[in-house]
Amino acid sequence: MTQVNNATMPHTKRLLRRALGARWRRYLGAYWMIAPALALYAVFVVYPIGQGLWVSLHQWDGFSEMRWSGLENYRLRHTLLFAAVVALAKTGLGLLFAILLDLPIRGRTLFRVSAFLPVTMAFVAAGVLWSWIYNPTFGLLNTLLRAAGLGFLIHGWLSDPRLALWSIMVVDIWKWTGFHVVLLLAGLQSIPRELYDAAIVDGASSRQRLAGITLPLLRPMIAVSITLALAGGLASSYDVVYVMTAGGPSHATEIAATWIMSTAFRFGSFGKASAMSMILFAIAATLGIAQLAMLSRRQHD
Repeated sequence: MTQVNNATMPHTKRLLRRALGARWRRYLGAYWMIAPALALYAVFVVYPIGQGLWVSLHQWDGFSEMRWSGLENYRLRHTLLFAAVVALAKTGLGLLFAILLDLPIRGRTLFRVSAFLPVTMAFVAAGVLWSWIYNPTFGLLNTLLRAAGLGFLIHGWLSDPRLALWSIMVVDIWKWTGFHVVLLLAGLQSIPRELYDAAIVDGASSRQRLAGITLPLLRPMIAVSITLALAGGLASSYDVVYVMTAGGPSHATEIAATWIMSTAFRFGSFGKASAMSMILFAIAATLGIAQLAMLSRRQHD
């Protein structure tokens, strides 16, 4: 038996090498076909990212010689706080309003349209509108507080460094909550109603139905909502911040987008601006990978 096995081994090895060679030739042909696209991607995407990473590790104003600074440029606080707060608030409020608007109430369509209207407003228009609302002299917010006898709550909402960033967060939450309402409402309406009917027959209360049916089945959509909200908070609030405060007062509302622009083109520190861009890229890439993994897991389940 051993002799037979030893005699057949060279033939088996040849067949294995031939199969592996055919596979490699097939893969090589595929790589040759996509080589032009890979070359363009490397030149216009990979190389700029690599160059940006190299610049981010230096102090450089775009003209003089670069000086090595290591990870000194990698500092972000306001952007991460902004993104985390608005993501949780938009998803939480979106879930609350989606559950309410899923109820059979009169005028439900009108309320849904009203919730989505701020999403359709241009960033600059929203920033100007809320700048007027926050105005300390004739702004609607302070006027209402004064009329309600709450004068002690009157503040310079955009001039106080302690409140300015939070005031802009309110604007971003107001503008984008409607989008998350629609997203989560679509998820709610995809849940089979038979599950709720069966739970009612079993005597489950509304709170038990929420905890046992709605939230578990809506978890993937909630994860998508948080991912989109985080990505938006990191990268897409430049217009509102620039119109309302331009990063002030005293850089209290500087987020990544405004800080990158100011650092690179106003202060000439391209190294620090590149570092911030790298941080945003890494965070956005991580969020994108997490979202793809989550959606893939959902499809397999």
